[in-house]
Amino acid sequence: MIHSLSHRQQGLLLTGGGALIISPDALLIKLIGLPDADILVWRGLLTALGFIAIVAARHGHGFIEAYRRCGWTGIGVAVLFSFSTFGFVLGNQYTKGGNVLMILAGAPLIAALLSRLFLKEHLPRRTWLAIWLCLLGTSLIVLDDAGAGSWIGNGFALLAATALAANFTLCRTRPGIDMSPMLTLSGLIVAAVAGLFGMATGSLSLPPTDSLLLLVLLCLVLLPLGFTLIQRGPLYLPAAEVGLLMLLEVVAGTLWVWWLLAERPAPVALLGGSLVLGTLLAKGLYERQLERRLRAQGAAQHPF
Repeated sequence: MIHSLSHRQQGLLLTGGGALIISPDALLIKLIGLPDADILVWRGLLTALGFIAIVAARHGHGFIEAYRRCGWTGIGVAVLFSFSTFGFVLGNQYTKGGNVLMILAGAPLIAALLSRLFLKEHLPRRTWLAIWLCLLGTSLIVLDDAGAGSWIGNGFALLAATALAANFTLCRTRPGIDMSPMLTLSGLIVAAVAGLFGMATGSLSLPPTDSLLLLVLLCLVLLPLGFTLIQRGPLYLPAAEVGLLMLLEVVAGTLWVWWLLAERPAPVALLGGSLVLGTLLAKGLYERQLERRLRAQGAAQHPF
């Protein structure tokens, strides 16, 4: 069914779907309640296993070739994804969650600037408008939870946003090459670095059963599946638009907290969520109409 969609529509579906799948991430990290090193070690190991399983299921006998095809660019993607993981997890530990989400919302803007600087990609005005409107909407969502926080935590969040944007931009340098298998290496990097730190401080421990079950759900299932879809986004869309669609995670994550923890969002947060969703929907519908118009013009010019 997905192959009947246009190239762009496939990218929108893959990236948007992936963002919704990983949307419980911040909520589950809060419920798991483990120290930094423990969360990162288990997150790295379990996501690596999940990514390996997905690559094996997708590529079968071409399993090794799927990794080899990524080359040195894939190693760069893995390193950048590792930095974004460290930044996201540690940012949530050292500053307010609202600060982290607000800074992460800048990822599409960073990606747009990087793509213009290194790839000479020029985005249409509607995409720039959507970026700024979604940045405003995300700021409204996290307004109640935002604050001065810790400059260290804010720095980690900025690292996550920049690394994520650079990851998507780097993927665009190898058109047609699926870099998602290299997220396996990222998981191993995260686990190794966090494990060394945990052993040095003597803080590593086996999580309790409840936390372990949540870790398995999040890190073995949701994150590998969601990020595999998201990492394929740059095959179809500019890096800035992939980052823009990831803001669906912020809106859906707020709804998860509302539903499961009964933390009712403030009216201004609901307004911000509506602005993000409305902007993405309006942009998608407009571009869908634009695609149809261009297709019809092409058919008129070449009837046979």
